[in-house]
Amino acid sequence: MKVRIKDDICQGHALCFITCPEVFHLNDDDGHAYVKSNQVPAGLEDKVTTASKSCPEGAIELTP
Repeated sequence: MKVRIKDDICQGHALCFITCPEVFHLNDDDGHAYVKSNQVPAGLEDKVTTASKSCPEGAIELTP
């Protein structure tokens, strides 16, 4: 599974980070989320999916 943050949509609610800090990180400048690697580590797929569903802006894109 791959994950991507849509930078132009993210508003910095940080729910993804709260749900899965192993994958999602917050930018120190504006608080918006980012991922260091778009490849989701094995075993974290469910947490990333939950984080994606929790994003009020729909800024998280998942692909197989």
